[in-house]
Formats: sequence, structure tokens, C-alpha cells
Amino acid sequence: MSLPASHRALQLESKESGFQVRVLATPQPTTGTAIVAVCSAAILPYHGAVYSGKHPVQYPTPLVGGFSAIGRIAAVGPDATILAPGQLVYVDCVVRARDSPDEFFLSAISDGLTPGGRKLMAGAWRDGTFAEFVAMPLENCIPLNEAKLCQVLGYSPQDLACMAYMLVPYAGLRDIRLEAGETIVICPATGFYSSLAVQVAITMGASVIALGRSEDKLKALAIDIHSRYPLASMETVCITGDEAKDTAAIKTLGTVDAVLDITPSAASGSTHTRSAIKSLRRGGRISVMASTKNIAVSEILLNGLTVKGKMMYERDAVIHFVKMLEAGLFPKNGNLVKTTVFGLDEWKDAFSFAAENNGIGQCVVFKP
Repeated sequence: MSLPASHRALQLESKESGFQVRVLATPQPTTGTAIVAVCSAAILPYHGAVYSGKHPVQYPTPLVGGFSAIGRIAAVGPDATILAPGQLVYVDCVVRARDSPDEFFLSAISDGLTPGGRKLMAGAWRDGTFAEFVAMPLENCIPLNEAKLCQVLGYSPQDLACMAYMLVPYAGLRDIRLEAGETIVICPATGFYSSLAVQVAITMGASVIALGRSEDKLKALAIDIHSRYPLASMETVCITGDEAKDTAAIKTLGTVDAVLDITPSAASGSTHTRSAIKSLRRGGRISVMASTKNIAVSEILLNGLTVKGKMMYERDAVIHFVKMLEAGLFPKNGNLVKTTVFGLDEWKDAFSFAAENNGIGQCVVFKP
């Protein structure tokens, strides 16, 4: 695939000025780099807040917006050994320093929490995937078996962008080694990433106890799950705020092996995390992926519980998740996700739509 001299991209000059679709010089391959022709770039429900300054993250400007994506290799640097032009790949937004993997940032979203992450994002890897072409590190381009995924299992390149959402909760589940046949509490379970955690946990063969404050949202979640996984083992518990009562309600549903906590910052003081932890069997595991400030320390000590924190994921999690997809473990032939596609010029509508339509069964993308 020959590279054009220029390409269209959705560029943010500043948070105050907003986006503009601009014609930019097409990036060129250098050592350690792949140039990817973007097929579908995932849009987050909070992308509008990120780029308007309402979401408290830092990034340099100007920059081309973006997140993770599905694309085709257009060109590679001289040190590529497996990637080749035309190959379908998952483009991972988690960019890590090669000489210090602890230093990382989220492409076109956040410059990270360290000087190393800020340095990386300010330099070579500033621009994201809301463009016809993007330059990414070779290791951030994960090969996909297009024949299996698209022809046999019925996924489109646009549908596959939903990986960008599912990988986050999958990392927490993988980190605590969730096994088929185990029971896990997901709390709260009706948010964006947390509802996807329910789907991923069931795909992994676990039974799920979903916690939430809204009976209606829990019922909708259960209906959605059972429409995709008719044999899924899933129960729901409505959070009352009475810690003891909620713990007892969870325990009536059987032995609990693990907890995945994805508490949003607005609910950081809620008692639901303590209730979930108190329901765990001795030796159980807890993955903390968000903002809870209410941990049941006494139970952790007395029952020998393991607590692990997780932010985003590593490359091996992406590779293993792709294997799960290619093995046909997720719903196939159009039943995985409903994908809504926008052009770059429709960015305002795209951000608004993504904010209102997210979670299980929803995928919103740009098709540059």
C-alpha cells in the first residue's frame, strides 16, 4: 500500500477552539514504527468531556484525537519482522516506554501520571487514530486473523473496535486469575466498563453476581446478557446502602470467589465494595480498577484475601483476548455488538451519540 502525501485528520488545536478536520502530512515509517490505515476508531462515551476540558486529564495540543482502533498496516519501519502491508491489526492506545514499561500514556487521551509518559506523548506518539493514517509503535499493532474473525465468525472491522472497551475489564479479571466455574461479584455492574465486565466474565465461563443501585438497569442488563448468552449464570443484587443487608443478600446466592470493583468517582464512598468483600470466601481475590475509598480491611486480613490494583492492561492481555475472539467464545454473526459509524466531519454528533449509547451491545466508531 503506497502512502499518500497527505491525509484527513480530526485535529484539536486547543480545548477552547475545538476540533477541525484538517489535511495533514501523512506520517512516514521509521525504525520501530508502523503506519496504519485506520478502518474504525473507537469512540469513548466521555470523549466529548475529555476534549472540552470537562474531564480532568492532561494532554499536549495540538493533537489528533483518538483511542484504540482497527486498521490495516500501510507501511512499516525497517525492523519489522512479522507485520506487513495489508494486514489487519488492533491498534492499542496504551503506549509504553521501551526502556521502562512502567512509563506509559493513553494515546490522544492522557499523558499519564509520570514525566516519562508526558515526554512520550509530547513527542513522536502525540497524534491518535481519528485520522485516515496513524503512526504507532510496532508493538502496539496486534495482528488479527481476518479470515477467521470476519469471514467465519461474521465480525466487521468496525465491530472489532469494541475490543477497545472490553479489554479494560478483561485485564482486571485476568489479573486475579478468574477461572471458569467460579463466581464473581461485579460492582457496580451497570456502568460502561462494568457492564462489559459482566459480559467478559461470562465469556470466561464464570457465574456473575451483578450489583447496582437501579432495579430497572439491573433487569435491562440481565435481559441483554441472556439474549447473547442464553445459558449464562447471572444473578443481580440491588444495592440498598445497608452494608450488612447487602452482604447477606450476596451470600444467599452462594460461595463468592472473586470481586471486580469498578466504582466511579461519584460513588467512591459507597458501601457496596465493603459488602462485596465481606461476601468473599476465605482466600478470595479482589481486583480494584477505579475509585472506591471504602475497603473492608478487617475482612481482608482475617480471611487472607488478595487485593490487586489494575490500570488498563499489558500487551499479553491484548494477545490473549484476541485468541478468545478468534476461538469463537464471544457471540457471533452480528450478535456481539451493534456498531454505529460516523465520519470525521460528524464528530459533534458522534461524541453526543457515544455519551448516550454505551455498554453491552454498543460500539461507536469513526470510519475516516
